[in-house]
Amino acid sequence: MFSILIPTLNNLEYLKICIKSIIDNSKYNHQIIVHVNIGDDGTLDYVRENNITHTHTSHNAGICKGLNLASTKTIYDLLLYSHDDFYFCPDWDTVMMNEINNLSNNKFYFSGSMIATNGQYSLSCGENFKNFNEKKLLNEYKRIKFRNFQGSTWAPHIIHKEYWNKVNGLSEEFFPGSGSDPDLNMKLWKQGIRIFKGLGDSKVYHFDIKTMRKEKKYIGSKSGKLFLMKWKVSIKFFKKYYLRSMEDYNGELNEPIKNFSYYFDLLKCKLQYFYLKMIYKNINNLIKY
Repeated sequence: MFSILIPTLNNLEYLKICIKSIIDNSKYNHQIIVHVNIGDDGTLDYVRENNITHTHTSHNAGICKGLNLASTKTIYDLLLYSHDDFYFCPDWDTVMMNEINNLSNNKFYFSGSMIATNGQYSLSCGENFKNFNEKKLLNEYKRIKFRNFQGSTWAPHIIHKEYWNKVNGLSEEFFPGSGSDPDLNMKLWKQGIRIFKGLGDSKVYHFDIKTMRKEKKYIGSKSGKLFLMKWKVSIKFFKKYYLRSMEDYNGELNEPIKNFSYYFDLLKCKLQYFYLKMIYKNINNLIKY
């Protein structure tokens, strides 16, 4: 069974849908842990009244800090990160558990696949909680055929607590959360994990509210700079050459092929890195920016 970590920021109606879908559509009896940022919209009262395990900050601590706090309450070894605006479709956890049971070690990163109103695999079942058509989703989600793919960096994703602890959870310098997913992937890569597999048959519907990530207009650009300053390569480079993101899944990843294209793109990363070093001097100055 999983310990499901859900950070939320005054997003009560979506959180209710998310938790209900986990309860209704899961084969296993998972632990649900909510980190409540602020919660003055009724969220804090809701988790208390329903005896939902939770942590709380009176301010927006962001996704990374929220998940790290929530992870201290886990009772299971399998940790799954969920957005608060997901709806988990039937069989989602069976697919993940089968993949995990087929392995002989804890070195894995699995993720589900997202159905959204807009996207490559789209199904419009409502853009918000007011017009959400659950019946339509349950009738039609199976017709959307996802493939298993390499290099997923998004939620819902699951890893073993052993490796969560080894990498110290999410990196809180990526506040409020943008860029923390590929950073986690990089930390896991450094620990020797080579299975980064997106599971086509483990499906969630995503309303895509993103309340905690869109605090400031520059945040996406800042997260990319943070990643580059920290790892000396860009997120794009890491996903292209190491994770081989969005290619069809064909087994464990290997070290990247170091051809002309690799070295040319690596050179561009190094030039960008030294440019940032000239401006910010060190990563701490960028974090404060």
